Amino acid sequence: MIYTVGVNSVNIAKEVRNIGEAFRDGLQASLGSKLVGVYLYGAVAFPEVAPIGDIDFHVILQEALTEGERSALKGLHESLAQRFPPLGSELDGYYLLLEDARKETPPRSQMWNGAIDHSWALHREHIRAGRRVILYGPDPDEIYPPAKWPEIESALLGELDFVEKHLHDYPDYCILNLCRLMYSFETSDVVVSKAMAAEWAYSALPAWRRYIDLARKSYAGQRTAQDRELMLNEIEGLLKFAQERIDASNQARQGSGEVEARTRTTDR
Repeated sequence: MIYTVGVNSVNIAKEVRNIGEAFRDGLQASLGSKLVGVYLYGAVAFPEVAPIGDIDFHVILQEALTEGERSALKGLHESLAQRFPPLGSELDGYYLLLEDARKETPPRSQMWNGAIDHSWALHREHIRAGRRVILYGPDPDEIYPPAKWPEIESALLGELDFVEKHLHDYPDYCILNLCRLMYSFETSDVVVSKAMAAEWAYSALPAWRRYIDLARKSYAGQRTAQDRELMLNEIEGLLKFAQERIDASNQARQGSGEVEARTRTTDR
């Protein structure tokens, strides 16, 4: 298995490869001809810049799942968690009907109580830009439609809303995602990891370097109780700062008449 970025092909981490192959084999055994495609995205497609905390996926289905198939898939996920600790329990994704995956509307999963992929536009842009692992199925460009700026903006604002609601629950995640949100609104480039956006923010926003470093330290599993307290003390200030930067970016975009995302697919 490989993921592709531009003209480059890079082997993914051995641990992810083993989990991915077992996941694919289990899906084929459980779903047979219903299985159209299996695609990983997210941190596994940026392995050169950050540790992998979970494995994001889309499973594309020809037809709706039966209750028996849902039960078999739950068993598959339980088996992967036992066979590949700890990352095997961190498969986090959506089982989507093919007809829904071909639409711009955020689709509803066939599993997990019908969860909706509210970041659908962002995930499509990452996958179409080559930040994906193809475990099974056709080229994703044959399935996923390109995203336009209005739906990208809606997905970004949804992520901002999540940050606002969970500032004090996950301060490290919120700091890094605010970096990514500011970067994406200012550049119209959404194909970027939190780690890459943090590098940009570290250079562009020197006043916040200390807290960016604390968030990165936390993500690397090296956080102390004092580090968390320091992040919590400043997280609301960073949120206000980010909201003002995002508002300014939106005003500038509206003034220039820009309506489409300038998504770039080159390495950074």
